[in-house]
Amino acid sequence: MTVYFIGAGPGDPELITLKGQRLIESCPVILYAGSLVPREVFASAENTADKIIDSASIDLEEIIAHIEQAHKAGQDVARVHCGDPSLYGAIGEQIRRLKALDIPFEIIPGVTATSASAAWLGKELTLSGVSQTIIMTRYEGKTPFPERERLPALAASGATLAIHLGVTRIHKIVEELIPHYGEDCPVAVCYRTSWPDEDKVTGTLKDIVKKVRDKKFTRTSLILVGHVLAGDDFNDSYLYDENKAHIYRPKVKPEKPRSIENNLGHHVKKG
Repeated sequence: MTVYFIGAGPGDPELITLKGQRLIESCPVILYAGSLVPREVFASAENTADKIIDSASIDLEEIIAHIEQAHKAGQDVARVHCGDPSLYGAIGEQIRRLKALDIPFEIIPGVTATSASAAWLGKELTLSGVSQTIIMTRYEGKTPFPERERLPALAASGATLAIHLGVTRIHKIVEELIPHYGEDCPVAVCYRTSWPDEDKVTGTLKDIVKKVRDKKFTRTSLILVGHVLAGDDFNDSYLYDENKAHIYRPKVKPEKPRSIENNLGHHVKKG
């Protein structure tokens, strides 16, 4: 028996890995966060799973109790989280309890909201000469933050930022970022990326607060900040530079074209 922590992706049921989908279809017990994972992810398992349990309304100890029950029955469990379970998935405390109970587990990665939002925006988040670093963080709230991880300290790097769970404090975020990025730095706020009701707004640190408030985004939004979101003013990558390509892609001498006689073999008579 194994508990599989499966990343279901940001919302679109097709943005789940083949392995994640296969395990969902094979596990007799499915535990999922109904407020964050669409039911469509389990469409192919609705008639085969023994139990499909929405964990949104139960606490941690109840979740573990369901897993213990499955463990005693020798049933694999698909514990399904949104995005990638290793990022803000609250799997650490579940894993700690599973270890204490000697219950095996495995983590199946998923598509993050950051990568899905970048795809939706049509942007690359690492551009040569602009930014080679992405910092994924959240804005400080109830979760305590060490001083070195507070937003102004992270912003000092000038890296591309992906800020989770901060849209209600967008005005504070802007105040803390302008000294490091400038008022003209591009910002994108993506609401429920890849869900049917997805929405987004783009702007700069100067005008994004008003735009977000006009949209009435109050939850489930990712804030992307960085000069990579601007236009086309960046360097071509080193990887595809014609003068350096041999380092990564060895040049192969083209074959000399063979004569018709050689192509057809030695049975062709001249004449």
